[in-house]
Amino acid sequence: MESIFLLKGLIIGFAMAVPIGPIGIMCIRKTLAEGHSRGLIIGVGAATADSLYGSIAAFGLTFISDVIASEHFWLRLIGGGLLLYLGIRTFRAKRKDPTIPVNNKGLLESYVSAFLLALTNPVTFFAFVAVFAAFGLGHKLNIISACILVLGVFAGSCLWFLTLGFVATLFRKKLDAGGLRWVNKISGVLIIISGLAAFVSMI
Repeated sequence: MESIFLLKGLIIGFAMAVPIGPIGIMCIRKTLAEGHSRGLIIGVGAATADSLYGSIAAFGLTFISDVIASEHFWLRLIGGGLLLYLGIRTFRAKRKDPTIPVNNKGLLESYVSAFLLALTNPVTFFAFVAVFAAFGLGHKLNIISACILVLGVFAGSCLWFLTLGFVATLFRKKLDAGGLRWVNKISGVLIIISGLAAFVSMI
């Protein structure tokens, strides 16, 4: 019986992660420029934030959800600022030869950046509430069912970013240094635009 909650969580987590937003762009760019592990860790960071918001929706933590709703402006402000910072940093990133192996230093930084970026988007929480309601999942869940559901959300989100990274990896070896330079430029511009959009949404 509990397996149905795992399946629903997988579907929800995967579906929520599919839209290619700034985190998806970061995942693709990191994979192309620095290898699959760098792209995947971006996805894991985002999946962790998704799981946290999914937990709040699944366990019905009213106090936390009220805080998220009341601090919507500040979360958007922080998220927009973070996007601008990451966008400018990506735009100015030095090109790297994709054939040179990349060490795993800085994985924690990439994870934290993706986690904070996903966490500062309160729309994600309200989206989870709406999707859970559509699936008939809400305040009637017991602790075990809710935990399994959240685990499924995490796994589903990771599965999407794993797939996205795998597809990007197929193109990585075909890019020369010049191609990676354009990847950095285009990714940086798209992330900066996302940051500006976050600021505009506060008006």
